[in-house]
Amino acid sequence: MLDQMRMSNALTLSQPIRVMLLLGALIVGASVLSLNIGFIQLAPFDVLKTVLGQGSERQELILFQFRLPRIVLAILIGMGLAASGAILQGVSRNGLADPGLLGINAGAGLGVITLILFYPAAQASVPFLLPLAALGGAALVIYTLAYKHGEVTPSRLLLVGIAVGFGIGAVTLVFSLRMDPNVYRFAVVWLAGTNSATTWSYVLALLPWTTVLVPLTIYKAKMLNVLNLGDQVAVGLGASVEWQRRLLILIAVALAGSSVAVGGGIAFIGLVCPHLARRLVGPAHQVMLPVTLLLGALLLVVADTLARNLLAPVEIPAGIVVAVIGAPYFLYLLARTS
Repeated sequence: MLDQMRMSNALTLSQPIRVMLLLGALIVGASVLSLNIGFIQLAPFDVLKTVLGQGSERQELILFQFRLPRIVLAILIGMGLAASGAILQGVSRNGLADPGLLGINAGAGLGVITLILFYPAAQASVPFLLPLAALGGAALVIYTLAYKHGEVTPSRLLLVGIAVGFGIGAVTLVFSLRMDPNVYRFAVVWLAGTNSATTWSYVLALLPWTTVLVPLTIYKAKMLNVLNLGDQVAVGLGASVEWQRRLLILIAVALAGSSVAVGGGIAFIGLVCPHLARRLVGPAHQVMLPVTLLLGALLLVVADTLARNLLAPVEIPAGIVVAVIGAPYFLYLLARTS
């Protein structure tokens, strides 16, 4: 009997591991493909030579200064948005919650538009400043409005987030209409969701947030499992529900704000990836969260590669490609939950 239980546990654990290994291999494959293709083609052998330090200066410039930082950013942004969506769905106990629907992306977008409206020269500082603005702006407004009778209920959090998101979107549109045409062009492309930043400074701006908050998210997996049981059960198990909810929302906003600061208003990753992860490995956050992170990275690397190459040399914002993939799935979720 004991041997059968051990075998059952081993089989249960082997499935998520196989899924993670497969997703990791797909990310590596998609990244290698993204390094090879583009407006300027690089043969696989030329990429290998360049990686080994035997390529020309032109090949090194294309590979290390343009394509590689962009791929790294796509992985980091995808992981951040996916993790944020998984947290928000766990905290709100609603499968339709994600940073875009709860107004976090809109709050971050308003921060960017406000910054470049009054300080156009600050565009280069956006990825460094915006996460702080998102933490102090969208999170504070949404949580304050959702707070009632000493607590924040999941349903109230979701409804307030949607309302605040629409309101912030309207203010953002008014601000953007007052911009200089050149700055407005940048703002429109950024709001559509673009991963066109090709410098390592953007990677350095995002990396600290991801390296700190992603492990913290995985560490909080058991708490997300407890919160999914409902507030009364969680309190009965000894959890400080309101404090844990505040902390998790703060983590979700920081992940989304830092990702949006670099990649723009990319939607649906935080919605789709947690659902796909639950279908692949089940609802337990200990295994669902790592799979969600890998799915987010894979989805954005593929979307960014398509965005660069579908209409080359014209580049489509990666957010539009993600929306084309995510919108049908969102409608499918709405049909299932209605």
